[in-house]
Amino acid sequence: MTALRDILPDLPCDDTAAPVFRAPWEAQAFAMAVALHQKGLFTWTEWAAALTAEIKAAQAAGDSDTGTTYYQHWLKALERLTVEKGAATPAALQDKAAAWDRAARATPHGQPITL
Repeated sequence: MTALRDILPDLPCDDTAAPVFRAPWEAQAFAMAVALHQKGLFTWTEWAAALTAEIKAAQAAGDSDTGTTYYQHWLKALERLTVEKGAATPAALQDKAAAWDRAARATPHGQPITL
């Protein structure tokens, strides 16, 4: 079995090769990609190609590539693959993002955000 680290060598990891997350949403995006792969929505090869394409597009657009935007690229790749594979539509993704934004703005600081 191929290790995720072998497929995604730029994945931010600690000294033990465990993924490093700066915020909970990064861990959630990571977990969603793993779960969707396990469900058979895409292969790791497809995932690596989608993530690579997002990173290259961001670099071409001027991303400084310091690692701080890595999971933003991860999320864009995840969104793109879910649309390409028919698991979501762009409109559904936009609607869900807008709903989360409204919920976040309506939630007092320090409280859990719920839809």
